[in-house]
Amino acid sequence: MTAKPTAPTRLAWETLLDPSATRPGPLNRRLAAAIRSAVRDGRLPLGAALPPSRTLADDLRVSRWTVTQAYGQLVTEGYLTARTGSATRVNWSPQPDDAHVGRPVKAATTAPAPPVRYDLFSGRSDLRAFPRRKWVEAIRVAAETASYDQLDRAEPGGHPRLRAVLAEHLNRSRGAAAEPDTTSIFAGAGQGMSQISHALLASGHRLLGVENPGSPRLWQAAQDVGLGLVPLPVDDSGLVVEALADHPEVRAVCVGAARQVALGVPLAPSRRAALLDWARGHDGLIIEDDYDAEFTFDGPALATIQGSEPGRVFLLGSMSKTLSPTVSVGWVVAPRRWVPAVRTEYEISAMPTTLNQLALAHFMESGAYDRYLRASRQRLRVRRAALADALRRRLPQCRVSDHESGLDLVLELPPGTDADAVFAAAERRDMVLCDLNGLFLEPVPDSHPRLLLGYGNLNDSVIDEAVGILSDIIASHAAGQDRSAAPSAPARSR
Repeated sequence: MTAKPTAPTRLAWETLLDPSATRPGPLNRRLAAAIRSAVRDGRLPLGAALPPSRTLADDLRVSRWTVTQAYGQLVTEGYLTARTGSATRVNWSPQPDDAHVGRPVKAATTAPAPPVRYDLFSGRSDLRAFPRRKWVEAIRVAAETASYDQLDRAEPGGHPRLRAVLAEHLNRSRGAAAEPDTTSIFAGAGQGMSQISHALLASGHRLLGVENPGSPRLWQAAQDVGLGLVPLPVDDSGLVVEALADHPEVRAVCVGAARQVALGVPLAPSRRAALLDWARGHDGLIIEDDYDAEFTFDGPALATIQGSEPGRVFLLGSMSKTLSPTVSVGWVVAPRRWVPAVRTEYEISAMPTTLNQLALAHFMESGAYDRYLRASRQRLRVRRAALADALRRRLPQCRVSDHESGLDLVLELPPGTDADAVFAAAERRDMVLCDLNGLFLEPVPDSHPRLLLGYGNLNDSVIDEAVGILSDIIASHAAGQDRSAAPSAPARSR
């Protein structure tokens, strides 16, 4: 019997993809729409290999996160297929005589995926501990006591009562210089960043300096508005402020001061002073992402930069980590002259409902929020210690970077570890992980593979079990080990 000749590999690296030509929306969705359109009109034929995510990100001048999100969405829809160790390929054809006819292969069900058993994804809140009864009580009180006019559409900037409560809380707990008139309420930190970016763009800013690695969530918001991103290096003292000297065209920078989103380090006092000197000397602006500041376990978190220079700093935060994303409340404390621009409705904005705003105001005024936050901090401190201890016992060859703050730990994998294979194997074991090196806007040469292990939504009872499984996976895919594995779809964390 004569073997059938193998079809030649078809590379589709030079396909024209223009996300700007699609409908408005987040950049990853626009890129997915551009690829989907190229598949459907035949420019990307069945079986064609798409560029690696890093290559396409460089070509389009977007973050790698944007590309991996777009690829992952199209794999879910059936337009693309991906296997560990192989290229991402087109899995759909408009030609009826091809292997796939006329429509993508859909998943068997459209129901949400069940929760994973071992949730080690970064940035999760402690969903099991959400104070349901107290929140229901706050919603009930808000519904019963709100006047009829307060049940109308939320006013720009948010309800005055919540603005006053939040300003008092930020001044007391974070050393901010907030006032009700300079505090604005949005549906989350992402929308707050979008509003700031719109305001910057309207005033003539074209570029935003961002930490590299940093927060894809905030990059996406700025990119969607039209700001160009300039990556700035980060080390064990936080943002390398001196790097701004190489970019004189940058007059706004986004920074995690209390805690750097990827490495977990606070911005060192000398760097804080240097950043403020830069802002004053260059008529610059600082967007301070107050990420995870509430979860500092070795003493109080450093006070905000905004408290010492409210005229040049936007303070950005949300309730997504302390309570839950379902509360849907974030805020921006803006320099007074910028408040009208930040509150302008540049597009249809997803403001939190007035009822949610009033419920949160009651929840905070009653003392329930402070009590809940204190209990959460104690509970998560114990969980963090248990995870760090298990990692050091079972993975002595991997360095654990623990800065006693935030809801994740950095785990350095042995050099040469096949990180993609680790993610695929983890998914098969009902585990979700986060790749720290995926948080780079631009890759850093010779960067060791690292995991950002979140424990916010990790069940205490499975910590040791989870680390045992992770240890087996890493050992199986370290340099020099047999990396053969069954084909798998990309891990959800990617």
